Amino acid sequence: MAKMPVCHEVGLGLERLFARAFVVAGGLFWVAASFAAEYGFRANTPLVSARNALLPLTLTVVVFVLGMYNESITAALLAAATVAIVGWGVVAGWETGVWVLMGLTLIGPIATAGVLYFLAARMQMVCSLVEQGAAADAAA
Repeated sequence: MAKMPVCHEVGLGLERLFARAFVVAGGLFWVAASFAAEYGFRANTPLVSARNALLPLTLTVVVFVLGMYNESITAALLAAATVAIVGWGVVAGWETGVWVLMGLTLIGPIATAGVLYFLAARMQMVCSLVEQGAAADAAA
């Protein structure tokens, strides 16, 4: 007889919490970094710098909202983003320092959030199956 999966609701909540925290923290970092780079290094006006920081802000909001409703799609989107960033680095010919910086500030957090969303989606499926099994047992 196959072992029944166990629903760990606390683990599910923690996976969701940390995935969303990675998305929000990473998004805030990249919004601030985009603004600072435009304003500090390129000497753009604050309005132009804020406009250029809208892309990471928009992407962060989209991923966060999508993660609230569909963790599987969010996990797949973040996995695709990780592959795209690595591809960008290969095509652009990043040197070692850039790889380390991007790995620590972009690739790592995106991949971690994607794995956490994937684990949360799996645990949600397990919890749904356990609930359906309990309802079927109660009806019988």
